[in-house]
Amino acid sequence: MTSWANFGGDLHLDLDAGRARGLGLRAALEDALRTAVRDGRLAAGTRLPSSRALALDLGIARNTIAEAYTQLAAEGWLTSRQGSGTVVAERGPQPAPAAPPPGLRPGPAPRHDLRPGSPDLSRFPRTAWLAAARRALATAPHEAFGYGDPRGRTELRRALAGYLARARGVRTDPERLLICTGYAQGLGLLCAALRDQGLTAVAVEEYGLPPHHAVIAARGLALRPLRLDADGALTPDLARTDAGLAVLTPAHQFPTGVPLRAARRAAAVDWARQTGGYLLEDDYDGEFRYDRHAVGAMQALDPERVVYAGTASKSLAPGLRLAWLALPAELVEPVARHKRLADGQSGATEQLTLAELIDSGGYDRHVRRSRHLLRRRRDRLVQVLAERAPDVRVTGIRAGLHAVLELPATAGTEEELLGRARAAGLALNTLGWSLVAGATPRPGRPPGLVIGYGAPPEHAFEAALDALCRLLAS
Repeated sequence: MTSWANFGGDLHLDLDAGRARGLGLRAALEDALRTAVRDGRLAAGTRLPSSRALALDLGIARNTIAEAYTQLAAEGWLTSRQGSGTVVAERGPQPAPAAPPPGLRPGPAPRHDLRPGSPDLSRFPRTAWLAAARRALATAPHEAFGYGDPRGRTELRRALAGYLARARGVRTDPERLLICTGYAQGLGLLCAALRDQGLTAVAVEEYGLPPHHAVIAARGLALRPLRLDADGALTPDLARTDAGLAVLTPAHQFPTGVPLRAARRAAAVDWARQTGGYLLEDDYDGEFRYDRHAVGAMQALDPERVVYAGTASKSLAPGLRLAWLALPAELVEPVARHKRLADGQSGATEQLTLAELIDSGGYDRHVRRSRHLLRRRRDRLVQVLAERAPDVRVTGIRAGLHAVLELPATAGTEEELLGRARAAGLALNTLGWSLVAGATPRPGRPPGLVIGYGAPPEHAFEAALDALCRLLAS
C-alpha cells in the first residue's frame, strides 16, 4: 500500500490502537503516520489530505490535524510547501537490520543448566522485594531521584555497613562504601584507580572467572597467576611478582572450592603492608557455608590494605546489578571519581529497595532460606553421584552454589565431555575453562567439571541431576 487511498482506511484502526495504548488523540495520529511511513504504507511523495479534509473524515478538530502535520514536518517525516500541500518526505536508504556480533548472539536455551554463578532465579523474593520497594519509595526524599553521590545512596551504604559487620566481620563505615553496578564494574573501577597510581600488574588465582580476567586486561594491566593447592592460593609467592594488587577469593576459592588458610591470609596481608600493595577480597558467596559458621572476611585483618567486594548476584539475583566495595580511606576518592566517569551512579530505586529489605530483616530471612535450600541441593548432588557415578569425587568445602567434580582419567578430555554435554542439552563448565591465560594445568590433573547446583529451578533440579549422571555414565 503506497497511496493515501489505500492507507486511509487503516487510519481509523491505527488511531483506535494508539488511544488504547493511552496516547492522546494528536499523539496517536502522529504515531500512526510515522509508522505508516516507516513500514512503507505511505511512500515518499504521497500527498496527504488537507487538514480540513482529514478533520472532516476523522471527525476531529482541524487544529489537531494541523499541529500533527507541523510536528511531523519538523521531525522530517513530512514536507509542506505553500500551494503544494503536505507530502511524505524523501528518506535515505534504510539500514538493514544488523546481525548481533558472534559473542552476543543468544544460543539455544539448554534443557538443563548447571553452569555456576547464578542462584535459582525462580526463588527471587518478589513479594518481599515489592513490599520493600513500596515502603522505600513512599519515604524516599525527592533528591533521591536526582544526580547524587557516585558512592551510592546513603540509605544502602548505612544498611550495608551494619549488615557486613555482623554477617561477615567487615570493618568499615558508610563513608568508605561504594555501590557498583555489579562486581565486574567494581573490579574495573579499582583497577583504573590504581593504574592511575602506577599499577602495571595484578596477581590472580590461577583458576578464576575469565570475564574478570578480561576486565583486568582491558585496563591495560598484566595478569600474574598465583598457584593453588589444598590451602588456597600460594600467597607467599606474591613477593616474587611485580603485582601491586592481588585478587583473591579467600572464603571459597572459585572454582576449586577451597578456603584460604589463616597462614596464607596473614602472608597476603603482610605482603600488602610491606610493599604498599592492595588485596581485593572477592566475597562472592561468603554467606553460604554449610558445615560450620562462615569464616569472617579477611578485610578485618587490615581495612587499609584490603578492599572488600560483595554482591547481591548470588544471594538475590544477578539482574539487580548491585555490588559494593569497602575501601581503604585513601582509595575512596580515586575509585569514586572513576565511578562518576563510568555511569555517574548506580540505580537509586534498587539501592533504596535493598536498603529497606536489609533494615526490615527480609534480606536475612531470604539468605537463611537460601542457605537451607543450597545445603540440601549440595547434599543431594553428592548422594546421587555416590549412587550412580561412584568414580566421581566431589571436591571443595560444603559451601556456595557450585561444586567441582573430579573425574576418572577414563572419562576422556574436558573438551570431549563438554561436547557430549551440549549434545545432550546440558550446560556446564569445565575446570580448564577457568584457568587463567599464562598458567599451566598441574601435570596429571584429572578432568574436572564445575557444577552450579544453585541455578536450576526446584522443579527441574532432579532432572538436571539425572542428565548429569547419564553424561558421566556415557
